[in-house]
Amino acid sequence: MTPSEPAETRTEDRPTPPTGDRPAQTATLAEIAREAGVSAPTVSKVLNGRADVAPATRSRVEELLRAYGYRRRRAEATRSPLIDLVFHELESAWAMEVIRGVENVARDAGLSVVLSESAGRLTPGRTWADQVAARRPHGVILVLSGLDESQRALLTSRSIPFVVMDPAGDPGADVPSIGATNWQGGLAATRHLVDLGHRRIGAISGPPQMMCSRARIDGYRAALETAGLPVEQDLIKIGDFHHEAGYRLGRELLSQDDRPTAVFAGNDLQALGLYEAARELGLRIPEDVSVVGFDDLPVARWVGPPLTTVRQPLMEMAEAAARLVLELGRGEGAPTATRVELATSLVVRTSTGEPLAGR
Repeated sequence: MTPSEPAETRTEDRPTPPTGDRPAQTATLAEIAREAGVSAPTVSKVLNGRADVAPATRSRVEELLRAYGYRRRRAEATRSPLIDLVFHELESAWAMEVIRGVENVARDAGLSVVLSESAGRLTPGRTWADQVAARRPHGVILVLSGLDESQRALLTSRSIPFVVMDPAGDPGADVPSIGATNWQGGLAATRHLVDLGHRRIGAISGPPQMMCSRARIDGYRAALETAGLPVEQDLIKIGDFHHEAGYRLGRELLSQDDRPTAVFAGNDLQALGLYEAARELGLRIPEDVSVVGFDDLPVARWVGPPLTTVRQPLMEMAEAAARLVLELGRGEGAPTATRVELATSLVVRTSTGEPLAGR
């Protein structure tokens, strides 16, 4: 064994016996290397996320590591002082609130935060997973995204814990996640408009493949149905959580002959786009159309008129995700609940009011 060989190849790490129906198996790193037909340093390179391994070899080694349920021991000692924070899109004040929350916890723990973006994909690419394995962070927090099976196995085999914040899809029963009461928020926003006397209420949702978006629009529907109001499909527009969608779809809603007197925008950014659409059409907020957003970003209180919105506790959610990933990294066991939801709350400002007489 050469002095330059990675330390992991000089330990007697053994895989954790797999659970389920597979029989318990153990193997040293060297035995895995023999079974894969490679050297122990090559297995170590795969474990460390090194790029200088042929794809076919990497795949064969990864499969054996998964089959044996391999988990590296002494993970705490080999971790870098980092938390990996992954966004499906890294933009807007929404992301800044999340970053601040994770930074608050990381700073107190003496750690730094590494930011990455999956360019709009809900699952990061393979290159990202290899880079994370090479960095060996204390943990990974994925925001509005998730991992495929191979990526989960890669992080698990390196004993790198991960938590999903506001998962885009179902993360799985065994994946810790932090979210908000999106359905309740959509319900509260729409009930507020109903209570003001609105009967024709439009909605601009977010992407339908995102759980939070679907939950908010389901809350909107529930509020209408419990009030005895019809759910009109021509009043529901599918957006993407960006300003441009709020503007474009807002114009479509407000240009209808029988336009809505109020609109629930699925997030604050779309609400701000809707503001611009109303201005261009010569409509006043809230006299001609009431608007409710979702998130309560800092800008919501400063726009004219200040935006009524559902407060999503983004910073608190991020702090909870960071604390959880550090607890898992310290080996404090599985969380008592794999799905934690923090409460949303309606913040009433002056973008909502009673509809004009005769509307």
